[in-house]
Amino acid sequence: MQAVLADVDSAPIRESLRAALRFLKIAARGTPTADDVRTVYAAGVSKVQLQEALNVLYCFSVITRLADTFQFHIGSTASFDSSAKMLLKRGYKM
Repeated sequence: MQAVLADVDSAPIRESLRAALRFLKIAARGTPTADDVRTVYAAGVSKVQLQEALNVLYCFSVITRLADTFQFHIGSTASFDSSAKMLLKRGYKM
């Protein structure tokens, strides 16, 4: 994962994933063109896969905008680790 974050172009991943990630970067920053869509399809990404990736992008975009608007506090790494352990143990039960 670190290789992908560092440089998607040289990361050891499938070309279809690389194309999808490039497309999502374009979509996150503006409006993709028809050529952008054709390029991602040509790399082997299916319509369903692209729709699912865009759904995830949309959800994270909404969450980010809400967090920025309401100035959500982001906890420390230790608090995230603690929460993850609890969720793995108990799930989302109260």
